[in-house]
Amino acid sequence: MTEILSIVVSEFKQNSVIELTAVLLAIAYLLLAVRQNIACWYAAFVSTAIFLYVFWQVNLYMESGLQVYYLAMAVYGWSQWRRSAQPEATSLSVTTWSWQYHAIALALIIVATLISGSLLTGTDQRLAYVDSFTTWGAVVTTFMVTRKILENWIYWLVIDGVSIFLYLDRELYFTAMLFAIYIVIIFFGFFAWKREYQQQPHKVNQGAS
Repeated sequence: MTEILSIVVSEFKQNSVIELTAVLLAIAYLLLAVRQNIACWYAAFVSTAIFLYVFWQVNLYMESGLQVYYLAMAVYGWSQWRRSAQPEATSLSVTTWSWQYHAIALALIIVATLISGSLLTGTDQRLAYVDSFTTWGAVVTTFMVTRKILENWIYWLVIDGVSIFLYLDRELYFTAMLFAIYIVIIFFGFFAWKREYQQQPHKVNQGAS
């Protein structure tokens, strides 16, 4: 009995350390993103690679697939921000989306959630629709971050709030705590980006009619 308990405690410590490492790097990513520091994408890449392993271990298949997407977007985001930092390049400024763009984005999230949720129903995936919603919502919102779309912070507020429930269900307490911290940082990020947007001489609204 003592030996079994020792194994369980050891496994918990090992997994918790791995999860906590990913959490700390994820916090670093968001804080750097608020400051629009390109180093955020390095932290994102490593954190994502760790979360890919963690989520697969607890049968969060949609979240695992999302991490693969995050890896690709970390590279894409880094390349976009790096290119805009070149002296001869056009700076990638904070912009907004028109209501038409948001309508398309929300429609894509809803349809994709219904499709993948129905496909996962009946498997060992619990909360299939919740997992699907946070996954597809994050897919769209991460793209918004790479393009510095101001409203990405509002999308994250909803997605992260739902994600906390999902991670608590999987007993990923460090990750749930991370997303609670995210919600606080989101407000700082939104107002920091909004302040920069308002200071721009020619504000850009992508997709304006």
